[in-house]
Amino acid sequence: MKDKKTDRYDSSKIQVLPGLEGVRRRPAMYIGDVGRRGLHHLIFELVDNSIDEALAGFCTQIEVILHDDGSCTVRDNGRGIPVDPHPQLKKPGVEIVMTTLHAGGKFDGKVYVISGGLHGVGASVVCALSEYLKVWVRKNKAVWYQEFSKGYKVSELERIGDTKETGTEIRFKPDEKIFKKTDFEYDLVRERLMELAFLIEGTKIILQDERTGKKDIFNFEGGLVSFVEYLDEARNALHKPFYLKDERDGVIVEIAMEYNDGYLENILSFVNTINTHEGGTHVSGFKTALTRSFNDFGRRNNHFKNGFSLSGEDVREGLTAVIHVKLKNPQFEGQTKTKLGNSHVKGIVESIFYEKFYRFLEENSRDAEKILQKAILSAKSREAARKARELVRRKSFLESDSLPGKLADCISRNPEESELFIVEGESAGGSAKQARMREFQAILPLKGKILNVEKASLEKIVSNDEVRALFQAIGTGFGEDECDPSKTRYHKIIIMTDADIDGSHIRTLLLTLFYRYLKPLINIGYIYIAQPPLYRIQKGKNIYYVYTEEELDEKLRSLGDRGVIVQRFKGLGEMNPQQLWETTMDPEKRILKRVTLEDAAQADRLFSILMGDKVEPRRKFIEENAKKVQVLDV
Repeated sequence: MKDKKTDRYDSSKIQVLPGLEGVRRRPAMYIGDVGRRGLHHLIFELVDNSIDEALAGFCTQIEVILHDDGSCTVRDNGRGIPVDPHPQLKKPGVEIVMTTLHAGGKFDGKVYVISGGLHGVGASVVCALSEYLKVWVRKNKAVWYQEFSKGYKVSELERIGDTKETGTEIRFKPDEKIFKKTDFEYDLVRERLMELAFLIEGTKIILQDERTGKKDIFNFEGGLVSFVEYLDEARNALHKPFYLKDERDGVIVEIAMEYNDGYLENILSFVNTINTHEGGTHVSGFKTALTRSFNDFGRRNNHFKNGFSLSGEDVREGLTAVIHVKLKNPQFEGQTKTKLGNSHVKGIVESIFYEKFYRFLEENSRDAEKILQKAILSAKSREAARKARELVRRKSFLESDSLPGKLADCISRNPEESELFIVEGESAGGSAKQARMREFQAILPLKGKILNVEKASLEKIVSNDEVRALFQAIGTGFGEDECDPSKTRYHKIIIMTDADIDGSHIRTLLLTLFYRYLKPLINIGYIYIAQPPLYRIQKGKNIYYVYTEEELDEKLRSLGDRGVIVQRFKGLGEMNPQQLWETTMDPEKRILKRVTLEDAAQADRLFSILMGDKVEPRRKFIEENAKKVQVLDV
């Protein structure tokens, strides 16, 4: 029986965590997770503070150094964190910033009119989650130093030298008791820093890796124009990039865009350097003005007949654009809080872009004609594609008899527990159908290599039997404006291909399809890749499965040479159903990798390089990355 005194809930049960202890107890609340993403978030929190100095016009250079001991330095030449005593708290400003949540100079809009980091938690969270954090401030002709550990100061602020420079330098080492792994990935940091350098025109950003000797210097005087050219490296541009920068009612609007001869649209949007993956009011204003510009231009120049008009899809085919707006107090909403919600921004972007872009069309008639004819051709093929699209849309996910004939569906109608395995070929499909648990696992075998959507028009895509079967089975609709994750029939959609080069190619084709036409399913975390084993090892009655060449070598060393039988699986079809179940499909034993989109810009560029028409960018990519992978699919 419970003791009523100990079970009583009163004020004595309320626990007050001192300092930043709450951050250490619940780190995921502040950095997302304690895995790869959260670890690198520490660097980006500090870099964002330096970027805010650049946005304010006080910083021209930012340096990030990955050290041999697993620590990282972020250094800038901005104004430097205040070191004078706070009037109320009587502590140096730098100590307050490092040890107190929601402490910073971004709340009243006086120090930072435009800012990416708005909540005053960045530096203090990094401090709380670090084994040590050391800060040097160059300010007031002096160098100041203070050291912290796990959210607490371990030394007082002291003046250690003289200098004519200004800026802040922070070196921190992530706490191994907090993070699963503490090894920073150069390429991941590199992509974010390069993106920031594009967005903050003229700011030099340097990345060094003491572990390998790698070094990159980013300084793009072309800003967003350089960004668009970088994204379209593997595509054939139809004209020189269009660029505008203007300000209205305190909102700075900057847009760069160009059309290529492909079929896909790629619009990247940012607010105060924050990547707004879900778009928002600034993107809505841009799209509305773009469609209106072309329709007005077409009508006024007699390109349209009988009341013809272009849709948004028509005018965005083959478009690559980067939109960056800067404003005070942005409001974010959406599933991942990366969608701009400030309603007045839509009208500002729409007005500025329409005015500037319509003038561009009038003054560049040859380019305008080229783009307009591409949009008109898109409109004509759109009508043909509409019929095929409607066929897919009519196949309600509630009507089992309308599902693709090749789909071996699961019994469950609960999407949360249902899984769809996408496999290539009848042989693998047959094994998977026998191996599966019919209660919650569905199998969709595809015939041959699926269509490369990077090179195909929408009409061709929706007319393809294999693509249509896939859209129909998933049930969400497809395309930027129609794919609705809430309608999916499965919360796990698993790409299960052979563990060889052909399987890798098919996997890349499927990932390209998901990225281009079912991206919301990636964003919500419903897309996975199955990891079938490469080898089966038997010694006596003991059987082992290994997934890489390294694992094979390690296992063979541990088993010795005598009586060992090694079988290499060339494909899923070579496995009997029991083997396929216990290695690749059994939820208790299988290895699944969730597909994520941490950097949309880099993902778009890589898909266009790997699956597009241009050979030279693909060759360059292979040369630069060949040593990093065991199987490179191109």
